[in-house]
Amino acid sequence: MMNQNMFCFQCEQTTGCSGCTGKKGVCGKSADNAKLQDELTGALIGLARAAQGREGLITKEIDQVMLEALFATVTNVSFDDDHMEDLIDRVLEAKGFLYPSFVPCSACMAEDYDMDTLWQANEDIRSLKSLILFGIRGMAAYAYHARVLGYEDKAVNRFFYKALAAVGNDSYGMDELLPIVLEVGEVNLTCMALLDRANTETYGHPVPTTVSLSVEKGPFIVITGHDLRDLQLLLEQTQGKGVNVYTHGEMLPAHAYPELKKYPHLKGNFGTAWQNQQREFADLPAPILFTSNCLMPPKASYADRVFTTEVVAYPEMVHIGEDKDFSPVIRKALELGGFSEDRAFTGINGGKEVTTGFGHHTVLSVADTVIDAVKAGALRHIFLVGGCDGARPGRNYYTEFVRQTPADTAVLTLACGKFRFNDLDLGTIGGLPRIMDMGQCNDAYSAIKVAVALAEAFGCGVNDLPLTLVLSWYEQKAVCILLTLLHLGLKNIYLGPTLPAFLSKNVLEFLVKNFDIHPTGTPEGDLAAILK
Repeated sequence: MMNQNMFCFQCEQTTGCSGCTGKKGVCGKSADNAKLQDELTGALIGLARAAQGREGLITKEIDQVMLEALFATVTNVSFDDDHMEDLIDRVLEAKGFLYPSFVPCSACMAEDYDMDTLWQANEDIRSLKSLILFGIRGMAAYAYHARVLGYEDKAVNRFFYKALAAVGNDSYGMDELLPIVLEVGEVNLTCMALLDRANTETYGHPVPTTVSLSVEKGPFIVITGHDLRDLQLLLEQTQGKGVNVYTHGEMLPAHAYPELKKYPHLKGNFGTAWQNQQREFADLPAPILFTSNCLMPPKASYADRVFTTEVVAYPEMVHIGEDKDFSPVIRKALELGGFSEDRAFTGINGGKEVTTGFGHHTVLSVADTVIDAVKAGALRHIFLVGGCDGARPGRNYYTEFVRQTPADTAVLTLACGKFRFNDLDLGTIGGLPRIMDMGQCNDAYSAIKVAVALAEAFGCGVNDLPLTLVLSWYEQKAVCILLTLLHLGLKNIYLGPTLPAFLSKNVLEFLVKNFDIHPTGTPEGDLAAILK
């Protein structure tokens, strides 16, 4: 690996399902950017080492740079070398505050970590450490979004340092690493609960909302990503200016929050999942604002109207800084003018609208209806079909799986994987739509709350419920959610479209043996196995 241009295998689309090792990753990340990402991770491990025994000296500012740096290493966030180098400098500055007498030496406890040591380690050790590292990268995104709304948890923040130090501890074997892998899942549950509280206390509990997929004539802005506060600020600044706002991708569930849906110029949702952006944005007469991960290298046909904010960065793109002045985005919208007449768009399956807003508050409010339907035999099974979408062939599995679910079953969904099927009309069951969108990927917390509540109502364990999880994964937030499900002891999970390249044979066998994880097969075969 030392002789390769780069090495990265943290996402699902990695070359040959084994790792990107050329001059550029499949995501578009350059070899130089990948090496800077490794250097940043090594610096973070050095910061974590410096923090050991000095936890009382960690400031809010140090936590902030730690979260930003971890978040920036999530797939499709930062492609900008200058941004990476700035983060490295800030991490080193933070380490200097914690360890002012530090002098670089191979024996020093605060030494930065050489990531080549990890990539060349024993495959089982590399696999477990990758689960820890990629899991906390995803969790950092959730902690970051909660933090911008004023919510944080010191215990969650401290765990990031513990986990980073474990990744850099070359004396750790499987016995030491396995408990930390599951601890990532445990802490991520706390982190997702924190973000759920931040979102619902700030914007209200989501309510079922039907969202149009068409675009009205006139100037508009498309906002994508996960950060609800960025959307709120954009809505405030566009109010009364004749500029409409449309969500894209994981921002779709924002339409269900009362404090956001009250803005009349929040009109609808444009486009589908993140991997289709280069085609869907090509001729768009409007600017696009990226607020978190899922940025793909912009094509020349629309690069002049891409704006980034928060930790998202791409060379030569206009970045909206901490002042959150979206005036350049608004000016670009007015300059481009939007469509000259109303334009009708459809979802992947031809649907003209989608429904979102079935969070835990809504679903649990009708729990009695669900329980009665199960007991009466009217509702035979509940599927949670969700997770990340992606470009690799085989993801039509999820469309066909949902399409073929029997009429006496319901489908809960969340994250961008839902764009494969959320515009299907499957009818209703017990007065509820058979497809119920619970929100963003972090809203897996809603699904967990619903599952636990149903188990309590039936007086059984979660694994005894007529409930099956069919998950698609792409990047690191999917990793931390999977680890949370494993921490909770959930079994019989179907995972696809391919298994992570960073799972060694022995680690995979451990997960299959202890948690009954199944690689997805065919929709027909998997449905038959589940429902028998």
